[in-house]
Amino acid sequence: MTAKPHIAFKRLPVKIIGTGSYVPERRLTNADLEKMVDTSHEWIIERTGICERRIAADDEYTSHMGTKAAQRALESCGLTPEDVDLIICATVTPDTFTPSTACYIQDALGAKNAAAFDISAACSGFLFAMKTAVQYIGTGQMRTALIIAAEKLSTVVNWEDRSTCVLFGDGAGAAVLQAATGEEGEGAVLATDIGTDGSLHDLLQIPGGGSRCPTTVENAHERLATLAMRGNEVFRHAVAHMKESAQSVIERAGLAPEDVNLIIPHQANLRIINAVASRLSIPEERVFVNIEKYGNTSAAAVAIAFDEARRSGRFTKGDNVILVTFGAGLTWSSAAIRW
Repeated sequence: MTAKPHIAFKRLPVKIIGTGSYVPERRLTNADLEKMVDTSHEWIIERTGICERRIAADDEYTSHMGTKAAQRALESCGLTPEDVDLIICATVTPDTFTPSTACYIQDALGAKNAAAFDISAACSGFLFAMKTAVQYIGTGQMRTALIIAAEKLSTVVNWEDRSTCVLFGDGAGAAVLQAATGEEGEGAVLATDIGTDGSLHDLLQIPGGGSRCPTTVENAHERLATLAMRGNEVFRHAVAHMKESAQSVIERAGLAPEDVNLIIPHQANLRIINAVASRLSIPEERVFVNIEKYGNTSAAAVAIAFDEARRSGRFTKGDNVILVTFGAGLTWSSAAIRW
């Protein structure tokens, strides 16, 4: 894979000043799934590392979860919704096709001064949103951005497909970004990377429900508006692209693998996480994992993990943290942060 050129220009340094997350109360355990499909706790653990996942209530929407995560992120840095200039929501399970979920969140927060829009980059969405926010802030167009990743994947899962229904859960995470004053300080975003290979779109997709294949009375029974995945091929591409993307931001941030204090990968599959860490020469004790509690929450996964890692003290001031993700599209993304 040929390295992409990175355009250098003078920009304002950008930092992360707050994080937040939210997961629904309901737990769906592997034991619960044993009663729903032909599977077992042992089979799920061996292949994924997941013990349980959170499922949103019927009247709890993607925007509700995103709003709660956003409120916690704002509270963590002492800002009010009126301080926010930009809201970007990463999701593949929007409340509605239009308006965007970011619009619902803006209204719920009372962030009347903020422009708001959605990004659809599947599991890579949170870091796509971060990259976008960094550009707006770094060029002086915006001062304070609120990036949110929120998913209600339980609405697009085929609960009779044991190969996919065991993987996914619901939740949301958020972060607040702002221009840094003076020298790079706590939460400095050192480097970001995003990428896409649209030729592999059919490996992980929701084939129905859009303009290409609208849901009709005739095809509703086929459940085309649910997740379909070719797992073995996704695994191979995920490991390769996550390794390359993380390596890119590590190098561009002027770091070596031994300088990385913590890596927070997309929480999709424990085997993928372990394979990526191994290829980056990052030891197990410097890898953050919470997949056993939440499963794969798509765009929200790395956002939730980042917030949990911060609040639990897994990284502290001066630590170098790498976030890296991979998702449908196929897409991948990463960020290097010096806390």
